[in-house]
Amino acid sequence: MKKTDCFQLGYIAKLHGFKGEVSLFLDVTEPEHYATLDAIYIDVNDQLIPFFIERIKLKNKGFAAVLLEGVTAEDQARELLRKSVYLPSAILEDLDDKHFYDHEVIGFSAEDVNHGPIGTIQDVIDLAANPLLQIVEGDREILVPLLPGLVKNVNRSKKNLLIEAPEGLIGLYL
Repeated sequence: MKKTDCFQLGYIAKLHGFKGEVSLFLDVTEPEHYATLDAIYIDVNDQLIPFFIERIKLKNKGFAAVLLEGVTAEDQARELLRKSVYLPSAILEDLDDKHFYDHEVIGFSAEDVNHGPIGTIQDVIDLAANPLLQIVEGDREILVPLLPGLVKNVNRSKKNLLIEAPEGLIGLYL
């Protein structure tokens, strides 16, 4: 499996106990969608290595306790710490033109209905209370809260996201 065929689900954050279990941080908007995973890919030395999941249990704040097949000791689990975790992009369902997966819009051009082109999407900052679009143009950064109704159109073929930012917000950055 190649990274270009995958999306980053999260990373191995820490050990969970002493018998090889790890704590996986799910860097996604809805971690509960991944509560029944049976396999993941872990980036080990720039190679995506498949690991089967024996047990997964969702915890608080996007973390899951995961027991991987064949990882039965603390030293084996320690080798996986801070490694990125991936899943094949093919497992994601197609979304309509008003919704997107966070990872897919990074690099898209951002356009506001009132201000026109405003920059390139650098990141989707997934804060629990208020997720933000981080848009960059030159040395200027624009942070736009992902409020309901913000996204007017996701054009995947043109890699463009059309938004309608709250009145006055874009002007604060210009």
